[in-house]
Amino acid sequence: MLSFSTILISCNNGTKTEKSNSISTPTEDLKPVVSHVMTKEEQTRLTPDAILEEFIEGNKRFQSGTTTVRDHSKQARKSAPGQFPKAVVLSCVDSRVPVEDVFDQGLGDIFVGRVAGNFVNEDLLGSMEFACKVSGAKLVLVMGHQHCGAIKGAIDDVKLGNITAMLSKIKPAVAMSQDFKGKKTSKNDEFVKHVSENNVLYTIDQIRKKSPILKEMEDKGEIKIVGVFYNLTDGTLEFLK
Repeated sequence: MLSFSTILISCNNGTKTEKSNSISTPTEDLKPVVSHVMTKEEQTRLTPDAILEEFIEGNKRFQSGTTTVRDHSKQARKSAPGQFPKAVVLSCVDSRVPVEDVFDQGLGDIFVGRVAGNFVNEDLLGSMEFACKVSGAKLVLVMGHQHCGAIKGAIDDVKLGNITAMLSKIKPAVAMSQDFKGKKTSKNDEFVKHVSENNVLYTIDQIRKKSPILKEMEDKGEIKIVGVFYNLTDGTLEFLK
């Protein structure tokens, strides 16, 4: 009987040891949780080129799945008294384009303006002027994206309620793209991309023409205005000139 009890206790101890080892997690693999938010002093020290480089590095982390772990609840409370964003991003409303995540930025880091087809109008221009001239943002980034439904709608000359007037803002990019060698239809992904890129370039041209405030800030080197194309399939960016 004693011998059997000894064997039973020994087996139980061995089982406990195995369970303990199987659930252990090395603490060095845990990433620190960030709750810091931008301050006025930090914003002032930044340059447009430094912010752009930070966005590029952030996108690389997004692609590799190593984005910063953030405590959004704490960031929301800390940023409540005031905001000092680095940049303003004009993006499409597309639900597949998570702007903050694409650049690995947190609460309080960027202004985001969104409209189907990422074009500018008086309201968005005013928002950009507020972001840069009033609130100190130093980078204006216009971001088009792969498989954009608004671009396809403009190519197809869709007529439907207020969508008709909205798509008219994108039509200049379609006209700019008639030099494309290939099928000029919304079913041709390469043509859709070509129009999307021209739409970003046209939007940047409109910002410079219709906002003397932003144009002057750019000429003085206070801000940088940049265009980019975002690939949904792999999260990569293509910068446009």
